[in-house]
Amino acid sequence: MKTDVLILGTGSAGEMLASLLAQAGKSVLIIEKHLIGGECPFYSCMPSKAMLASAAARYDASRTVNVGATSIPLHLDDRQSAYAAAVTRREIICDNHSDVANEENLVEQGIKVVRGTGVITEPGSVRVGAEVFNYEHLVIATGSAPTIPPIPGLADLDVWTTDIALTSTELPDRLIVIGGGAAGCELAQIYSRFGTKVTIVEAGERLVGTEEEAISLALAEIFELEGIELLLGTAISSVAKSSAGEVTVVFDDGRKVDADKIIVAAGRKPRTESIGIEHLGIELNDKGAIVTDEHCRARGTKNIWAGGDVAGIAPLVHTANYQARIIAAGILGEQRSADYNSIPRSVYTDPPVASVGLSYADALANGIDAVTVHADVGNTARNTVDGGPGGLLTLTANRATKTLIGAAAIGPHCDEWITEAVLAIRAQVPLAILVDLVHAFPTYAESYEGPYRELLAAFS
Repeated sequence: MKTDVLILGTGSAGEMLASLLAQAGKSVLIIEKHLIGGECPFYSCMPSKAMLASAAARYDASRTVNVGATSIPLHLDDRQSAYAAAVTRREIICDNHSDVANEENLVEQGIKVVRGTGVITEPGSVRVGAEVFNYEHLVIATGSAPTIPPIPGLADLDVWTTDIALTSTELPDRLIVIGGGAAGCELAQIYSRFGTKVTIVEAGERLVGTEEEAISLALAEIFELEGIELLLGTAISSVAKSSAGEVTVVFDDGRKVDADKIIVAAGRKPRTESIGIEHLGIELNDKGAIVTDEHCRARGTKNIWAGGDVAGIAPLVHTANYQARIIAAGILGEQRSADYNSIPRSVYTDPPVASVGLSYADALANGIDAVTVHADVGNTARNTVDGGPGGLLTLTANRATKTLIGAAAIGPHCDEWITEAVLAIRAQVPLAILVDLVHAFPTYAESYEGPYRELLAAFS
């Protein structure tokens, strides 16, 4: 059987791409060995955001006196019962990990769905069991898998990956999270707000270490105020299980921390192993991701494409969806180029962290004559009336072009209002225009106004 487009894997990129191509009249075949829709709806984005919402609501309920909602503190039920209710809601939102509706939607569009492990046998052919499928275009969208660091003793323990944590019903009393990136921070706050004693262990010196330093420090301060222990710049030498069933983590300096569970949130790796990719002669980078050109083609090929985490570029759902649109255009004969300079990034803690573009340090490292300014989100009228936690906005601009090249924030709903900076960077809006924007009062987006004026004045 030959199809116009064979899509290997159906994460966000694969599922959206299949629909776009089918609507354009292409014959499309999908091969999926697990769940249609990938990690996001079942093991990642949706369950984590559902649990974060439950945790935030419980936290807010404990602070009703602070905002005059009650005259005395509310009495909350026990943490185990509350967590069970949050898990029930999570499972409903995730369709109890069933992708039946996803498959039915694709089939209704005329897309053929084959269940099983697809292995590339030669250029133009993919085998599933004894059946071989031929294609004109191949799109690899196999996603990514959690990485387990080579810590002595870790492989012998029943540790949780982020996927396991977001499907478990268990609420441990003590938890160690290995990794202080986005996933580690989100999980740490979920469990902490349901009463678990949480320790984050991060080898780097900061949480979310690729973001602006001031933003990272602000998030760390919030976590410590909430009782989350941070062990930063700390290396683990070994882990072991005690006779009492608990886990002991030993650090390089000899310190020991005991816990009931360990969550490994130390990153993910592209799924490019064991799919026969070696038969295509395409290039992988040092992390195992498929190297693509600006059109999302595997570099050096004409009919092989890659999107989503397997391409290793800003591995986020919205990036995957963007790449799906680029790939669809290419297959349909329109040469669109991907621009990754304005892909937003968010950590959905409370308050969230959001950013786009270059940090100030990265701008300088790239030889850009950059200027950076900061604004205190706590000074907005909206933060005052909301009784919000405050926050910080950082903007970075290019002196030569007088345009924004980076923005980062921590503060209420900043994952929404960072979009103003996303648009400004993507469209290269001059600062002379940005200073003339009128923001509704009272909103957190008013935080932009002072920094815009400061930047423009710096360039005068």
